[in-house]
Amino acid sequence: MGSMIRRFLDRLYLFAGFAAGAFLVAIFVLMMFLSAGRPVGFNIPAGDDLVSWCMVATSFLGLAHTFRHGEMIRVGLLIDRLEGRTRHIIEIASLLIGGFFVAFFFYYAAQMTIYSWRFNDMAQGVLAVPLWIPQLGYSGGLGILLIAFIDELIHVLRGNTPRYEKPKPQTAEEAVEQAIQSAV
Repeated sequence: MGSMIRRFLDRLYLFAGFAAGAFLVAIFVLMMFLSAGRPVGFNIPAGDDLVSWCMVATSFLGLAHTFRHGEMIRVGLLIDRLEGRTRHIIEIASLLIGGFFVAFFFYYAAQMTIYSWRFNDMAQGVLAVPLWIPQLGYSGGLGILLIAFIDELIHVLRGNTPRYEKPKPQTAEEAVEQAIQSAV
């Protein structure tokens, strides 16, 4: 049962990452059409709206995948100096605080999306799109991030080290390699 849930969650995070990547490609394609089309008189009505909706979807759908792979920005000035039980407790507290804020934002994002759907709220641009459709990327991404936070909290509460924490480099070459992979 546990391995089935683990597989589902890993696939959910991977799907969200791929969806974010697909929206990033959509942004590129739209921007190329918009940029190349203007000089020749070709225009995509509401192209700017479509690009902005894709940017939101890219940003929020990519959060859980980024978090799970240890690529999210994390300031470890305090926690990196701690060890043992103290570090474990601070790690749990950090996950609880972070999870609380993600839950808070998810609640209001989901509420906004539901209200947009319920009241048939439409976009005010050239393209009349029900607003709940582009809002799904925002609220859905936050929902998946909340699941990732809860998943990680349960993992750490069981006494495990956080999966988002990368091992400290042992050599200068490993430090350089980690910096290159993180695009630092």
